Amino acid sequence: MYQQVLDPVAHSLAWSSLIASIPLFVLFILLGGLRTRAWIASLVSLVVALVLATAVYGMPFGQALLAGSEGAAFGFFPILWIVINAIWVYNMTVATGHFDVLRRSFAQVSDDQRVQAILIAFSFGSLIEALAGFGTPVAVTSVMLIALGFKPLKAAVVALVANTAPVAFGAMATPILTLGKVTSLSSDTLGAMVGRQTPILAVFVPLVLIVIVDGRRGMRETWPAAAVCGIVFAVAQYVTANFLSIPLTDVVASLASAAAVVLLVRVWRPRVAQRPAVVAGGSVDEPTADFAKRVSRPDSRADVARAYAPYAIIIVVFVICQIGQIKELLNKATQTFSWPGLHLMSHAGKPLGLVTFTLNYLTTPATQMLLAGIFTMVALRVGPGRALRAYGATLVQLRWAILTVMAVLALAFVMNASGQTITLGTWMAGAGGAFALLSPILGWLGVAVTGSDTSANSLFGALQITAAGKADLSPVLMAASNSSGGVLGKMVSPQNLAIVAAAVGLDGREGDIFRRVVGWSLLFLLGMCVLTGLQSTGILSWMVP
Repeated sequence: MYQQVLDPVAHSLAWSSLIASIPLFVLFILLGGLRTRAWIASLVSLVVALVLATAVYGMPFGQALLAGSEGAAFGFFPILWIVINAIWVYNMTVATGHFDVLRRSFAQVSDDQRVQAILIAFSFGSLIEALAGFGTPVAVTSVMLIALGFKPLKAAVVALVANTAPVAFGAMATPILTLGKVTSLSSDTLGAMVGRQTPILAVFVPLVLIVIVDGRRGMRETWPAAAVCGIVFAVAQYVTANFLSIPLTDVVASLASAAAVVLLVRVWRPRVAQRPAVVAGGSVDEPTADFAKRVSRPDSRADVARAYAPYAIIIVVFVICQIGQIKELLNKATQTFSWPGLHLMSHAGKPLGLVTFTLNYLTTPATQMLLAGIFTMVALRVGPGRALRAYGATLVQLRWAILTVMAVLALAFVMNASGQTITLGTWMAGAGGAFALLSPILGWLGVAVTGSDTSANSLFGALQITAAGKADLSPVLMAASNSSGGVLGKMVSPQNLAIVAAAVGLDGREGDIFRRVVGWSLLFLLGMCVLTGLQSTGILSWMVP
């Protein structure tokens, strides 16, 4: 049995926090500074975390290894299991030529890359986030952008930055529901509060996307489309989260914003249209051969219908599986058990829920994505042999991403189990009233390490409530800020970086992607900190339910 220690270094939270942050510094320096491959950076940081856990925190080496093994297992199921099946569905559409049909269909809406980035990365990506989450949106939308002529590096950056505002309500609001459980606060109230923070972020994200795609010229020429998309998404997200349904928040917002953009481009066009770039070989920024194969022929209505069929199937399968009675029936197959040999207690002497592992075979979006893939085989007339070859190709394509994600989650679990993460959180929670400004940073830190807003809420949700009580702050505001701040750590998470790099054929260049998104992540985080700080004062306290 290992009991966590919060201040192992000179009985000082400050010094202990400095030491506890070393694995994170190593991870981000290797990624962003030295441009090390993500799987190497993750493994090195994992070793550093193991050394600190045993040498500084006094955690038995066997317990530290077991915690890491549980994290690696969680990285594969359910996270990688979702991504693998999502990319498999995509690879089948590529192999049959239907993805090119989908590309041409999107191009008919607008042949301007800036509008396409808004429509696909933000609106369509938000829909995928609402249904599946866990890295699936960046994988799917990045390859769709490549098919439309985007260079892989730009496609990866656009997909990552777009995957922000919808994250808190992703996977049918799983992060919000989890936050409600760990804080004992109403999920509806927490969702309403998040729905008064992330919509403000949503207004600016489409504008940033057109800047990434085409700089200042893009802003001058395409701002109406970005503004309409962001405002409609924000209003729909606010209204749905506060008055309709927390789980359906992103579904409504994504569909509303997409419809608004489609209607707008029928009556408005950018003054100077930006034509799609020609995908050709010879550049280090070009996709792999699989992405360069394109089919040029007229598309019949039947071809277009089959091209959209996989995504329609995914939506139908996920919505059906969310129906109360069906979800309850599927949940009967769920197994929950304590990780063998792992015995952990908090610093207060209470058993840690970290040791509990859940195998939700049928309720996980991963299995539902697999089922959607089987239906897609039928819709696209893909035989079992061809489907299996596509699955094998998917595993090869994601091999380094699989190693990276498992290593990152092992790192997160070691830091959580030993007490390194809670040391950092407790030290920040001692800031008193100023904690309102720091609250989103905790969420950002949790998502940057784990790649999941759900995990960050599990990790820091209760701590946010404790800190709010000590500083006489609103517990609802602080808990919600953990989730809202967390969405901004998604784009710098090594887990997401590895997934998007594998999806666009840029394995080994995760560091380049990181350096292009970290500035946006920190800028948005600063804005969220200011917003939370103002909401904790009389200036914007009226926004807190």
